[in-house]
Amino acid sequence: MRPGVLWLMAGLSLSFAGCAVTQPESNEPPPLSEASFNARILELENALTLQCSTARSLQERQLNQQQVLTADMREVGSLLRYLRKDVASLEARGEEPVIIREECAVESAEDSKTLLGRSEWVGLPSIGTYLKARVDSGANTSSLSASDITRFERDGENWVRFKLALNDDDVVVEQTRDEWIEAPIQRRVRIVQASGEESRPVISLLMTLGPIRENVEFTLNDRTHLDYPVLLGRRFMMDIATIDVSQTYIHKRPEFPGGEPAEQAADDEAADQDDTEE
Repeated sequence: MRPGVLWLMAGLSLSFAGCAVTQPESNEPPPLSEASFNARILELENALTLQCSTARSLQERQLNQQQVLTADMREVGSLLRYLRKDVASLEARGEEPVIIREECAVESAEDSKTLLGRSEWVGLPSIGTYLKARVDSGANTSSLSASDITRFERDGENWVRFKLALNDDDVVVEQTRDEWIEAPIQRRVRIVQASGEESRPVISLLMTLGPIRENVEFTLNDRTHLDYPVLLGRRFMMDIATIDVSQTYIHKRPEFPGGEPAEQAADDEAADQDDTEE
């Protein structure tokens, strides 16, 4: 064999060997095992079954709605046919049909408000007690009797810690008398009195009163020299309540664990005197 031919064959062999070495790897995923394949098929079957069930349920609801609408349309059509007969009968007798327009009752804003007496029971779920409250539209902000009021900081915000300031004859769930209560300070109000000015913290507490369940802002101050530990002002009553000063305790006392049943509130209510607060 000629030397040139040998060199050509050697070159071709090296080229093919280089192609085999530099051939890129395949990106195809490895074949699934039989167990993986069966699991995937089962998953797809379940998904398809769920979709079919959902579609079938939707179709049934739409069919039921269509049947109801069809029945309503038939009833309206029947009523219209009878009405046309009545009108034709009146016209045949030379009588004019009488049209009666029924006015819809419109609920006034006063009807939508809750009626309160001058004194009511309120519940404070976050504290776990009921208290007597004086309802007074002359006061702007509601007030809660508090003592040992201490300001502190929590997570960069101003908070306050306090206890309920109560007299011995104030009606309360007894276990809450000496409990510490903590709440974030919403704002502070300046109170101007004859003795001077003072700044009081304002907190927000969930309060219940009959059907009312609202977050109410209370200023904290010692009210033990007054007859009621809670005062409800007009900011609370705005748009949700009206007062009938001739009545008291229209709504029954809420109940809390450790407290007395609502049926036993009558004796505590009878002990009230008709005093006015400052």
